Amino acid sequence: SSFKVYAYAAALEQGFTPFDTILDAPLTVMSGGQPYSPHNYDERFEGNITLRRALADSRNVPAIRLAEKIGINSVVEMAHRFGITSPLPPYLPIVLGAADLNLMEHTSAFTVFPDDGIRIDPHLIRRVTTYDGAVLEQTRPNIRDVIAPDVARTMVAMLQDVINIGTGQQAKALMRPAGGKTGTTNNFTDAWFMGFTPQLTTGVWVGFDDKAISLGKGETGARAALPIWIEF
Repeated sequence: SSFKVYAYAAALEQGFTPFDTILDAPLTVMSGGQPYSPHNYDERFEGNITLRRALADSRNVPAIRLAEKIGINSVVEMAHRFGITSPLPPYLPIVLGAADLNLMEHTSAFTVFPDDGIRIDPHLIRRVTTYDGAVLEQTRPNIRDVIAPDVARTMVAMLQDVINIGTGQQAKALMRPAGGKTGTTNNFTDAWFMGFTPQLTTGVWVGFDDKAISLGKGETGARAALPIWIEF
């Protein structure tokens, strides 16, 4: 579900607002030539809810409806702009995490939100200096605009809602501004929490190299990954 942010960012760019409503009700759509019926984690439906609420509570069906409205190709294009290089087949299930991402690219992409829409390519060494401070070498990473600042700021506010009223409420224990997104894959094989404070963006992934192995029933992003993020 941490992938949902790219769908919401694409929707905001197309003119949606956090207070627009989307229907949380049973849905079947064609995806890749097959009928696809997404389900919410709690197996319940809430009717018309705001985009803000849908993201904060990580409602799956509204996220699929939103991606269908704006076009799945728009979601894929947005993820690529954020720096996601892993293969992203243009099918609706990727919105709920059907595509495999690596932790570096996903964390790097999340920095775009608190950085006012700007992406800085990951780099491991900032500068090399002599003992007295003379610069021998300095990294100049690629910097580019990804989304408009107002879109980034709106996404930051929505991701703060995840912690204030949504699936990431444990992080309120930090007693400082923070935003982020939980993620849980089918059969609890992967747990994610991607989040940021004003100073730092951090991603946590919990899982096995063998993706057939489950972490165990109920081991969601909020339960397995978020406590590690908070402690760090």
